[in-house]
Amino acid sequence: MAFVQIRAAKEGDCGDILRLIRLLAGHTPRSSLCVFIPPISVALRADGFGENPFYHCLVAEILPAPGERQGPSIVGYGLYYFIYSTWKGRNVYLEDVYVMPEYRGQGIGSKIIKKVAEVALDQGCSQFRLAVLEWNKRAIDLYKALGAQDLTQVEGWHAFCFEGEAMRKLGGK
Repeated sequence: MAFVQIRAAKEGDCGDILRLIRLLAGHTPRSSLCVFIPPISVALRADGFGENPFYHCLVAEILPAPGERQGPSIVGYGLYYFIYSTWKGRNVYLEDVYVMPEYRGQGIGSKIIKKVAEVALDQGCSQFRLAVLEWNKRAIDLYKALGAQDLTQVEGWHAFCFEGEAMRKLGGK
């Protein structure tokens, strides 16, 4: 295999990131719930590469071996952002980590996760959080092998979400 580089995404990578987000959505059993805002590529650019980004992103890029004609190819990504805990202070939250199926099992996902941990430590974060769907046993096993605690088991947390009509009603709009 050629060399894999994990690097900060650039604005020009948004097309590849969107391609991978769509692939991730297609691998989710409830993919019908994945609804993209029509100008999602515009939102990805504005929200991730503006003056005050809402998110940060790493990409896994396969660099061709010397003499190969093909150019670099983005095969995975990790999208994260910073949050704050009143108990623990600065945290980083990994929203998505995805590697194309044909590149799995080569440590690329672990490299993305380790790079997010490095960023978190550099930013003074005390925790690195993420969520995973219960059917994704392979990811759960990976996170545990890397040292993550399952907070569902350890602390009994439940995740909730307000969206759409419930959020508008709650916000008085």
